[in-house]
Amino acid sequence: MILDEILAHKRREIDDLQRRYADWSPPAAAAPRREFKQALSTEGISLIAEFKRRSPSRGGIRPGAHPIEVARAYHQAGAVALSVLTDERYFGGSMEDLLAARGAMALPVLRKDFIVDRCQIAESSGVDGPDCLLLIAAALEAGQLRELRELAARCGQAALVEVHDEVELGRALGSGAEIIGINNRDLNTFEVALETTLRLRARVPAGIPVVSESGIRTRDDVLRLADVGVDAMLIGEALMAADDPGAKIHELLGIP
Repeated sequence: MILDEILAHKRREIDDLQRRYADWSPPAAAAPRREFKQALSTEGISLIAEFKRRSPSRGGIRPGAHPIEVARAYHQAGAVALSVLTDERYFGGSMEDLLAARGAMALPVLRKDFIVDRCQIAESSGVDGPDCLLLIAAALEAGQLRELRELAARCGQAALVEVHDEVELGRALGSGAEIIGINNRDLNTFEVALETTLRLRARVPAGIPVVSESGIRTRDDVLRLADVGVDAMLIGEALMAADDPGAKIHELLGIP
């Protein structure tokens, strides 16, 4: 499974990071952050627009993309938040991309990476760092998931806890997750089906925002998600592959 390969590489990759932050402790007072969860509470379904240059499933999408240019285009077109891939090996991203994008506009920013250790939260905890972190339930045991989510909260950061099925959703809710992401991509086959979100949405308690991820390409897809009460959609590939990402956002959101 590709996730196992990515996680094995990530654990090797963060050896230096673990040494660098070996003596790190969470700050006594968290730095002010842009409100990620609140940004999702707009009327109707909102958009988290993603910056990424490539993916394991597709390969190159927009290799030469610049984060500042893309972030500003997303902001102007109506996105409520930005997602930035910071994994270099599989997605061509970096923390430098995230810092550049966050500094270029006022939207809250999600760090999308494979977070498996507290040193990655330490790396993210600077005043100009991400406002929200992705935690993948499939990559973490229940105790780890809760520990990392709570540590992020102590640093003032929200956590988007990503699930793929009922078992992972139960683990996410058990960890105290306050935002649930439902990924429509099967990690074994890479096949994508919006039905994953349609099936799991009803199992998320009221008051917890739900974000649908992967495979959202058309206005009809957006309307299907809105019909079941999805709060937000996270879209990357369809935007990054578009000739005009801003126009694609307008199309998806139904903006003339």
